[in-house]
Amino acid sequence: MAPVVVRDLREHWPPASAEELEVFETDILSGFVLARASAGLTDGAIRGDVGHLELG
Repeated sequence: MAPVVVRDLREHWPPASAEELEVFETDILSGFVLARASAGLTDGAIRGDVGHLELG
């Protein structure tokens, strides 16, 4: 396996705005809830998990 050059991509993208961070957070939380529901967890269990995440 040959060595490769790795670059830091952060220098090419500006920091995210507050709105972009809010949209990202909503998307991640929606995916979390969907995954938990797909795994067969009850609404109450999902609500509890989401509540813990929102407190953190």
